[in-house]
Amino acid sequence: MSDSNAARAAPVTPLPSAAAPSIGAGASDSAPMAKRKRLFGILAGAVAFLALGTGIWLLLTYNDVATDNAYVDADLVQVTPLFGGPVAASYVTDTDLVKKGQLLILLDDADARLALAQARAELGQVQRKVRGYFASDAALGGQVNSRDADIAGATARLASAKADFARARVDLDRRQALAESGAVSGDELTQSQNAFATAQAGLQSAIAARSQALAQKAAAVGQQSVNKALFEGAGVDDNPEVAAARAKVEQAELNLSRTRITAPVDGVIAKNAVQVGQQVQPGQQLMSIVPIAAVYVNANYKEAQLRKVQLGQPAVLTADLYGRSVKYHGKVAGIGGGTGAAFSLIPAQNATGNWIKVVQRLPVRIALDPQELKSHPLRVGLSMNADIDVSHR
Repeated sequence: MSDSNAARAAPVTPLPSAAAPSIGAGASDSAPMAKRKRLFGILAGAVAFLALGTGIWLLLTYNDVATDNAYVDADLVQVTPLFGGPVAASYVTDTDLVKKGQLLILLDDADARLALAQARAELGQVQRKVRGYFASDAALGGQVNSRDADIAGATARLASAKADFARARVDLDRRQALAESGAVSGDELTQSQNAFATAQAGLQSAIAARSQALAQKAAAVGQQSVNKALFEGAGVDDNPEVAAARAKVEQAELNLSRTRITAPVDGVIAKNAVQVGQQVQPGQQLMSIVPIAAVYVNANYKEAQLRKVQLGQPAVLTADLYGRSVKYHGKVAGIGGGTGAAFSLIPAQNATGNWIKVVQRLPVRIALDPQELKSHPLRVGLSMNADIDVSHR
C-alpha cells in the first residue's frame, strides 16, 4: 500500500515535443534584430541629412566662387624730388597720416633763389635788347631815306656831267673841223681836247657816284630788313628772345617751388629714407605713400573657379583683421594677365617634359567701397576672404 500510494504521489514529467515552440529562444533573437533596425534607421537618417545638407550647400554656392587666398594691395605712390639739393627739414616719418598737398620735405633753396635772380636779370637785358631793335629800325629807315637823297643828287650830277660831256664833244668836233682850214689855232684845239677829256672823266665819275649811292641804299635796306626780322610780327613781350628768357625765369621759379616736396595723395607714409642734411638727387626715392582710401584686393582664384568670373560682378569680402562680422562689398575690376608663376623671376619651363602639373592661380582685382574702407580701414598685405557672385552677367 505504501508502494501504490507512493506511485500515485510521484509527479509525471511529460516528454518534450519537437513541434512545441521555445519561448526563451524567441525573445533572445528579437532583441538584436530590433537593435540592427534601429542602427540602420539612424544611418539612413544621417545619410539623408548629409545629402540634404550637401544639396542645400551646392544650391547656395552654385553661383559663388570663394577663396581665402586674397590680400589687400594698393598702387604705392613713390615720393621723388624733381630738384636736387640738401635736405633742410623733414616733417614726417613712417606710419604718419598725410593729406594731399601737405609739406613733407624742405630742401635748401639758396641755389634756386640765386638762379631765379639771375634769370630775372637776363630777362630784363633781353627786353632792353629787343626794344633796341625797334629803335634801330627807325634809325635804319632814316638811313634809307638819306640814301634816296644821295641817289637823287648823284643822278642830278650825272645829268650835268652828261651835258658837259655833250657840249665838250660838240666844241671839240667844231674846232677840229676849223683846224683843217687854219681858222682855229693849235692852242684852242688843245683846250677843246682837254675840256672834252675832263667832261668825259666827270661823266664817268658821276656814273660811279650814282652807282655807289644805289649800292649804299641797297645796303641800308638790307640792314633794315635784317633788323626788322628780329622783331617783326611780335611786340616786345611776344618776341622769341624775350619768350626764351621768360621761360628760364619760369623754370627757375619752378625749381624754387620744387624745393618744397608735398604729398601727391592722401595716405600713410612708408619706407621713409630721408635724413636732414642728406644730399638728394632728382628721381631718388625718398619715401612711399600708401593710399589707404584707394586700396583693393587681389584674390588668387584657381583656374577652374574663373570660368564664370567677369568684370563688374559683385563680391563680398571679409578681413581677418575685423572678422566675419564686418563685410566689404566690391566689384571685379580686372583679371590678371598671367599667373604668378609666369611672371616669377625664374618662370617654370614646362616644355622640358620633366614637370608636374600644379593647379595655377590667377589674380582677380576687386575694387572696394570707399565708404566701407573709411569706416574700417585696411592696410596693404592683410589677409582677406573673397566670395564672387558669378550669377551676374
